Amino acid sequence: MQSMARKNEWPLDKMCLTVDVTKKTKDDYGHPPREGAYIHGLYMEGARWDAQCGITEAWLKDLTPAMPVIYVRAIPVDRQETKSIYACPVYKTKTRGPTYVWTFNLKTKEKPARWILAGVALLLSV
Repeated sequence: MQSMARKNEWPLDKMCLTVDVTKKTKDDYGHPPREGAYIHGLYMEGARWDAQCGITEAWLKDLTPAMPVIYVRAIPVDRQETKSIYACPVYKTKTRGPTYVWTFNLKTKEKPARWILAGVALLLSV
């Protein structure tokens, strides 16, 4: 975040992270992005990710489906998208409380309240 702020001469206190869920797996990427980072190995609990719809209902017996590669980058706060966004918490493990890491803003076609009630979260390990 700090390097992006310096590069573009943006104030650091007006920066935030944005995430874009890609449609690819980690094997499809051969090089790092010019800005930001690709991350993989996250799992969604309480729902699943659909490439066309975003967050959607989980399939039966698939409790923690793997997420595709996520592209994380820093942007100014005023460029952050705010409509149809679910503030999805990220935890280290299924034990949620003390293992909180960050919040990813994920796109959704449903109201965010639906995913809040479902307890949807991203997990770093299952």
